[in-house]
Amino acid sequence: MVMRGSLLFNNNRRTAQRFRQLAISAVGSSKIKLLLCFCIAFTVFLLLSRGSTLTEWTDSGPLDRSSSPGKGYAILMNTWKRYDLLKQSIAHYAKCPGLDSIHLVWSEPDPPSDSLQIFLQRIIRKNSRNGRQVELKFDINTEDSLNNRFKEIKDLKADAVFSIDDDIIFPCHSVKFAFDVWRSAPDQMVGFVPRKVCVESCLSISEFRCLEILKKHYGLRDMPLRNICLIVGKTLYCEQHASKEGKDYYSYCGWWSVWWTGTYNMVLSKASFFHKKYLRLYTNEMPTSIKEFVTENRNCEDIAMSFLVANVTDAPPIWVKGKIYEIGSTGISTLGGHSEKRTQCLNRFAAEFGRMPLVPTSMKAVDSRRMWFW
Repeated sequence: MVMRGSLLFNNNRRTAQRFRQLAISAVGSSKIKLLLCFCIAFTVFLLLSRGSTLTEWTDSGPLDRSSSPGKGYAILMNTWKRYDLLKQSIAHYAKCPGLDSIHLVWSEPDPPSDSLQIFLQRIIRKNSRNGRQVELKFDINTEDSLNNRFKEIKDLKADAVFSIDDDIIFPCHSVKFAFDVWRSAPDQMVGFVPRKVCVESCLSISEFRCLEILKKHYGLRDMPLRNICLIVGKTLYCEQHASKEGKDYYSYCGWWSVWWTGTYNMVLSKASFFHKKYLRLYTNEMPTSIKEFVTENRNCEDIAMSFLVANVTDAPPIWVKGKIYEIGSTGISTLGGHSEKRTQCLNRFAAEFGRMPLVPTSMKAVDSRRMWFW
């Protein structure tokens, strides 16, 4: 009897333990299910509230679609013998709200063909929205020079100029946002592609840099450079490669420096807004020596424009976040020695201006309507 009672007691205890385990697992399972339901509901809420961010090529939100003169913008597109890319770019930008006119900078030896002009006119009429009449003009130049990109346009109605290459496409909503940012600061350059100019003090250059400059710029390869570096190198360096005022040496540091430091002092004109008055200033007031240098070296017209704007405003440019689609693969930036040439431009232009006008900043304009977290 005693053993039977103990067995019953043990069985009851095991049953109670199993019940508790089942109850605990059931409670844990219900908590997990509740957490999963909450996560799913939160995800659905985010998708519904930010769904427009998942579509790259549609325009949404309150857009100003006015095309009155002065209120819209003009596209200034540089092109050179890439007709398929040109057609693709024009077909896209013709859809963008706020566009008043498209001006193609044409520096090829032959004028644009009738078939090309007819095709572009037709695609603009087809893609223009809300009854807008987007004007297309070829600005034909007899001389092949990168200065043509910023030649003054006498009959330009819009104040805002969107300078863009023929192989770069931005969604219309990104262009619209950049245009809105520009309207809040119309004297500054507003663009999508930031770059940084790094500064080295003339008097604090390293021995390695001193040797490098003597070798590269003065051809002193077979001499005992280490012995003469501190005596001669810095003097040559400061006199020949530094600005007249600051005695600094400037290097074109590119995108990685922007990413690493979060600062920049230029936005490239291949994708930027600026006021049309700067076309007149570039044409009529830019030092002739700088324009000749640009023509001879086929480079640095964008740096010259950045110098000009910063020299007028004493203000930094504004970097706008935007998704970029590069549909081309060739250009001067892909050639060897590109950074070295642009470094040479920086120091040459700083000497011509008598100072370094570029102003550094870490500001970045972001459209919060299209960001999940900001």
